[in-house]
Amino acid sequence: MPVVDPEKLIALQRNADEVRNICILAHVDHGKTSLTDALIATNGIISPKLAGKIRYLDSRPDEQLRGITMESSAISLYFSMLRRRPTPDAPPVQKEYLINLIDSPGHIDFSSEVSTASRLCDGALVLVDAVEGVCSQTVTVLRQTWTEHLKPLLVINKVDRLITELKMSPGEAYTHLSKLLEQVNAVIGSFFQGERMEEDLQWRERVEERVAAAAVKEQERAERKAAKVTGGSLTEESESVAATGTDSMFEEKDDEDLYFAPEKNNVIFSSAVDGWAFTVKQFASLYEKKLGIKRAVLEKVLWGDFYLEPKTKRVLGSKHLKGRALKPMFVQLVLDTIWAVYEATTGGNKGKGDPAMVEKITKSLSLTIPPHILRSRDARAIMTTLFAAWLPLSTAILVSTIEHLPAPPAAQASRLPALIDASPGAKHVDPVIRDAMINLKTTKDDPVVAYVSKMVAVPESEMPHNKRKAGDALSGEEARDLARKKRAEFEKAQAAVNGEAPNGNPDGITEALGESNLNGMNGSTTADEDYEEDPEQLIGFARLYSGTLSVGDSVYVLPPKFSPAHPHVTPEPQRVTITGLYLLMGRGLEALTSVPAGVVFGVAGLEGHVLKSGTLCSQLDGGINLAGVNMGGEPIVRVALEPTNPGDLDKMIKGMKLLEQSDPCAQYEVLESGEHVILTAGELHLERCLKDLRERYARCDVQAGKPIVPYRETIVSAADMPPPKNKDLPRGTVIGVTSSKQVTVRLRVIPLPPSVTDFLEKNARAIRRLYSEKKAAEESKRGSASNAEESTDADQNEADELPANDPGLLSILDFREKLRAAFAEAKGEESVWAHIVEKIAAFGPRRTGPNLLIDVTEEETCQKFLQEAHETPDSKIQQDSDPKTPTTLPPHLLSDKITHAFQLSTLQGPLCHEPIRGIAVFLESITMTLSPSPSPSPTTTIQEALPRLTGEVIKTVHTSIHTGFTDYSPRLLLAMYSVEIQATPAVLGRVYATLSRRRGRILTESLKEGTPFYSILSLLPVAESFGFSDEIRKRTSGAAQPQLVFSGFELLDEDPFWVPKTEEELEDFGEKGDRERVSRRYVDGVRARKGMLVQRKVVGDAEKQKTLKR
Repeated sequence: MPVVDPEKLIALQRNADEVRNICILAHVDHGKTSLTDALIATNGIISPKLAGKIRYLDSRPDEQLRGITMESSAISLYFSMLRRRPTPDAPPVQKEYLINLIDSPGHIDFSSEVSTASRLCDGALVLVDAVEGVCSQTVTVLRQTWTEHLKPLLVINKVDRLITELKMSPGEAYTHLSKLLEQVNAVIGSFFQGERMEEDLQWRERVEERVAAAAVKEQERAERKAAKVTGGSLTEESESVAATGTDSMFEEKDDEDLYFAPEKNNVIFSSAVDGWAFTVKQFASLYEKKLGIKRAVLEKVLWGDFYLEPKTKRVLGSKHLKGRALKPMFVQLVLDTIWAVYEATTGGNKGKGDPAMVEKITKSLSLTIPPHILRSRDARAIMTTLFAAWLPLSTAILVSTIEHLPAPPAAQASRLPALIDASPGAKHVDPVIRDAMINLKTTKDDPVVAYVSKMVAVPESEMPHNKRKAGDALSGEEARDLARKKRAEFEKAQAAVNGEAPNGNPDGITEALGESNLNGMNGSTTADEDYEEDPEQLIGFARLYSGTLSVGDSVYVLPPKFSPAHPHVTPEPQRVTITGLYLLMGRGLEALTSVPAGVVFGVAGLEGHVLKSGTLCSQLDGGINLAGVNMGGEPIVRVALEPTNPGDLDKMIKGMKLLEQSDPCAQYEVLESGEHVILTAGELHLERCLKDLRERYARCDVQAGKPIVPYRETIVSAADMPPPKNKDLPRGTVIGVTSSKQVTVRLRVIPLPPSVTDFLEKNARAIRRLYSEKKAAEESKRGSASNAEESTDADQNEADELPANDPGLLSILDFREKLRAAFAEAKGEESVWAHIVEKIAAFGPRRTGPNLLIDVTEEETCQKFLQEAHETPDSKIQQDSDPKTPTTLPPHLLSDKITHAFQLSTLQGPLCHEPIRGIAVFLESITMTLSPSPSPSPTTTIQEALPRLTGEVIKTVHTSIHTGFTDYSPRLLLAMYSVEIQATPAVLGRVYATLSRRRGRILTESLKEGTPFYSILSLLPVAESFGFSDEIRKRTSGAAQPQLVFSGFELLDEDPFWVPKTEEELEDFGEKGDRERVSRRYVDGVRARKGMLVQRKVVGDAEKQKTLKR
């Protein structure tokens, strides 16, 4: 294959109709990179013989070592094909295309890479293993294509495994492939059904709102005309309005185009490792003349229950078989031939094939195979050559991509309206920008909008301006310098071998010793020089949606929290100058001067301005924020890092900041204790981050501590709880008195019903939005313009992360109704939770957590959170705004202190300072008695008392909540992984043993129909998961591959501080009760890590000085 000149690729960028932006998505080990290799080989970048082996886009050494993709990478490919003209007699015309291909990882730890890649593309190749079928990540990537409005193309890969491993017949393989196709379509159907139900609900709500609004208007009109209009006629008018409001029926969407069907040519059958692929359309063209059937008809009947009459060559349906045992046309015309090729080349005697059968097949298919290949003893070489000549993989994939997947103009017209409407502050986007993006305007006068999905670190030596192009000759001076260096290196090598100084100079040894001493005294000199010689440059991985971007242009960088509704919020987005544009070519970059809209490219000059993702826009007012991409999963594994050499701390911090910028999922934090912590998605992701930190970003040795696993604390009403601490008060009730004896707070802690806790966790984003809106409304109503602006700026950063029209965000009224329904599900506790929703004062921790502060005081101390502006009494607002009451200190002035204490208490629980989940704090009463003051003015007493009481009230409420918490039976909630494992029956016992040893729990076990694999779904604590993947691979010899996905928190039903009391318990556990309890081990481990007191019995026998095992 001739190598394609990059200049040709650059020229093709100008014609947007001949550009395709696609990504390859699949579960891990389903053949994405092998398929990409075959496509890259068409451009002469690698040899076709190495396709599937070299894994060209896996440029990292650890990717090659592990055999999986860890980073998404892009490459631009050239493809030309002959296209028919509209007139039948006209000769075909040759068309040239540019395909921007992005290969993405399939491992769950790198799902953020999939999210960043999918936003840049217009279509997707979704690969599914023909044997393993639909796996966990397959569902994830299909959901990603659905949410990003990508047009998918299904590739059923590894069909050869049905022949070589499962030994299926063509008929069995056809049945298996049909079921696999149904599974994929069932996943797509579930997405459509969920969206359809959501839209139907929204439509019904809109109709009810219109009817209610019309009824209110009629009521007002009737009241104005009360003397003339009777009640009966009013009812009739209201009914007529209701009828007209419901006349417009809900528009049903047609889901026919959503599903995969081979007859629609959106399904490709392939074997990337053997280098072949085909669609139904290809075989229809092959058999068109032979069968005398039109191609359009053959495309529709080659897949499905259609049969070919042997004598008459007529196509029959299943109803006309009349008992005859005919094969389906797909089996007879397609699969039988492929099976015959495998049998002729790799089957037969000892896998050597049948040469006579090979010759017969090549003649029947009119194929020409070189004689030296036919004489080869390598049967696989014969097979791959035959398939490459008959069903080349690249042809089927690229032709289907060109014909089925949309070009940027069509894709943006269909995709972008929904994406723009879902962006923060969508109503304030400039119509000019919206029109330019949807219509793909590419002139210099049009606004520039580009989305930067992630930042990629590239060594300085790999940049285009530092790499010599192939074929460029050295200048005379460069050649002399190179020869001089080579001679010096040769002389040093010779001197080292002979034990002599270079050039016979004895002083050379002294110089060498002196150099070594200097380097030894300056321990990090060499490392510093290396770091300065080849620093890392950050390149943005971007897609241009409108306009033309050139080197030297100045654009605004809009962060993910930007909203066009408040474009000048502090910090205001900055202008940056584009210093470089690049064509992404896998392991290399090609410099560009300008980029038109509709292509994927690399951009330099954003370092320090884009953290992970952002939007480039030529204007600030009316700009659009495209950076609100769902990253799939939040990082769950935290590890504290420190340099081996304390002097390298600055280098480590600089490297961690660089790592945070270049990795879409990694996060860097500095804890209150001073620890430098990195957050990653999983164990494999952590290994990759540490390797990059040591070798690329920090360039120093870094030590990693034990993983920091998150926990949650909660309480339950258990039967074996000790009696309440205060027998005169209900359980959980605490009366707290401040140190000055001036304020007495009575509160009660109660565990929330599980239905309420789950509801609050699912709607945390809605609570955050409600809080931001309520805060802004309060400040504006009070009339303090400066405070309102500051509050709006601070809260807008939080609020505008959420799309304005996200269906998951509820209004206050809807939130209240659904919260009431959640409380109603609590059986046997109706009296406790009746009329509670209206009294909620705050959520915690961080104002959005699953804990409630409920104000049941007579004075209504705290302002109610779930009240709209018109429901708040004006007298209450006036009272809040005027703290100068004449004689006493009103309790409502302490409301913010109580709320703050509630947030602190729920953020750090009493067990091990982990966040609390699922409690309700009832504020029952507040009593205040001010001591007499010598000052004649009572106002002075209040002003003096407020600052002093602030700390006292916060401390008292904080302590009281923790005291009420410990009055119940405490529990720990463990972070859990959902583990999906595919294994053969021979290793099931080892899988179960490994899971049980790590406190895992099996949920389901099922045999995948048509395969020898069992699919096991289980739950595993995150604290026990480290090293699990390696252990299960070792114990099963690689026959089981786990996929770990964070699934939330689960209650560990065990009291950490339980001690045996009854006779049975003392008999079972002993008088000391010293058998290790899992929950206590977890609590003590967290307390020890945080420097809290841990009660451990070290000496068991003082006389013998016997030390117990720790």
